[in-house]
Amino acid sequence: MFQTFDQAKAYCEENGIRMIDFKMVDLEGRWRHVTIPAERFEPDIMVYGIGFDGSNYGFAPVEKSDMVFIPDLSTASWDPFVEVPTLSMIGDVCIIDTPENRTFDQDPRNVAKHAEAYMRKTGVADEMIIGPEFEFHILDHVSYETQPYSVFYQVDTRQADWNTAAEAPNAGYQVPHKGGYHVAPPQDITYDLRSKMCMLLEERGIKVKYHHHEVGGPGQVEIEVEFGPMSEMADKTMLLKYIVKNAAVQAGKTATFMPKPLYDEAGNGMHVHMHLFKDGKPLFYDENGYSGLSQLAHYFMGGLLSHAASLCAFTNPSTNSFKRLVPGYEAPVTIGYATANRSAVIRIPAYAKAPEKKRFELRCPDATCNPYYAYAAILMAGLDGIEKKIDPHKAGWGPYDFNLYTLSKEEQAKLQSLPKSLEEALDALEADHDYLTKGGVFPERLIEIWLEKRRGEARKISQIPHPAEFGYYYDL
Repeated sequence: MFQTFDQAKAYCEENGIRMIDFKMVDLEGRWRHVTIPAERFEPDIMVYGIGFDGSNYGFAPVEKSDMVFIPDLSTASWDPFVEVPTLSMIGDVCIIDTPENRTFDQDPRNVAKHAEAYMRKTGVADEMIIGPEFEFHILDHVSYETQPYSVFYQVDTRQADWNTAAEAPNAGYQVPHKGGYHVAPPQDITYDLRSKMCMLLEERGIKVKYHHHEVGGPGQVEIEVEFGPMSEMADKTMLLKYIVKNAAVQAGKTATFMPKPLYDEAGNGMHVHMHLFKDGKPLFYDENGYSGLSQLAHYFMGGLLSHAASLCAFTNPSTNSFKRLVPGYEAPVTIGYATANRSAVIRIPAYAKAPEKKRFELRCPDATCNPYYAYAAILMAGLDGIEKKIDPHKAGWGPYDFNLYTLSKEEQAKLQSLPKSLEEALDALEADHDYLTKGGVFPERLIEIWLEKRRGEARKISQIPHPAEFGYYYDL
C-alpha cells in the first residue's frame, strides 16, 4: 500500500487512524499481533523494529528468543473488523545483533523470500506466479471437546440435508448430500456473505476470479483469486483467511479451512496453480509439447512428483489433511500428472491455452499449511526437478489421461500414492529434504523443529480414543 514511511504517516493523519497493528506469522501459520497508538508510529520502528519473545511463536529456544519485528509498509491495509480505526501491516522477523539486526532464517516470510532469491540465482527464472484456490466451510455452529471423559465435535448449518426435518422455522431449501456444486439461492444461503468477503478482498488488493458454492452440501464454498508473485500471494493467503473468518463471525457464522470437517462429504483443498517467468516471458509454454507445456515445465513437474511425499509434510501438515486425501471425493491420491484430470496430483487445465496462461496445478495442498513454507517448498521441489532434468513421463508418472479411481486393484497397485497419514509424510521429509536446504533456504534447524512438533501432534491425536471406536468395540 505504501512505499515510504511518510506516505503511511500521512494516510493515518488523513483517515483518522488511531492504532497501528503489526501482524507476525508463527511457525504453524497463524497470525500473532501487537498494536501501538498511531502517535507512537515513528521512523525508528522501520529500522530497529519492535521487540518480542520468539520462543512463544514456536521458533527459537528460550535462551535465544529475543527478536524484533520489522514492518513491511507495502502490506498495510485498513482493518474493517475492529472498532477503533486501525491500520494493519505484516512484516519480517529479525534477530537482535550488533551492529545491525539480521534476518531470522526460520521466519516464514524470510524462507519464502530466500526461495525466490535462490530461483533467481539459478538463472532459471526470476518469478514464480501462483494462484491458490481456497475451499472452506461456512457453518452456523461448531462445538467440540477433548477430555478424558468426553470426546466429540458437532457442526451445523441450516442448509445441510440433515435439517430437512428441522422444526419451524424451516423453509425446506436444504442442499442434497454431495449436491452443492454451483447451487443457486435460496439453497445457497451464504451467497451475499461471500460477495461481501470478495469486496473486502478487492479493496485490499486481492483480486478475486470468482466465488461459488462447492460440492459439499453443508456449507462448502470456494473463493478463487487472481495470480501473483509467490511471496506476495503468501501474504495474501494470510489476509484472505483473516477476512473470511472475521466476516463470517461478523455475520453470526463461523468459517473453517479444515481439510475434512465432515465425514462422507467433500473436503477442502487449496489447489495451487503455478508457472515461471523470466524477463516477463512465460517459460512453461510450448505449442508442440504435451498439453502445450515446455520441457522445462515437465522437469518442474518431475521435481514436484519426485518429492511429492515429503512435500506433503509442508503442504498437508495436519492429521486431518489425510482424511481428505482419499478416493471418491475429487481429491488426489496418485502421484502423477494429466490434463483435465482431477484424480492426479498434478492437473493441467485444458482451458489455459495462451502462452502467458499455460500452467498446471498441484492439487494436494490444503489451507492448514503455513503458506510461506508450503509455497517455498513447492518452488524448491520444482527447481530441483529442473536441475536434475527429471522427466515425469520417463519416470512413469503419466500422463494419466483417464480416471484413476476406476482402475482395477491390480492396476492401482502399480501406481505410486501420496502418503496416507501425517506420519508417513514426516518420515518422507526426514529422508528427503536436501532439495529444501539448498542455498540455505530451509535451515536444517527448521526441518528438525517442524518434524518434532508435527510428530508430537500426530502421536497425541493417535492416542485419543475416537468416538467411532465406541460403536465398533464397546460391546466386545
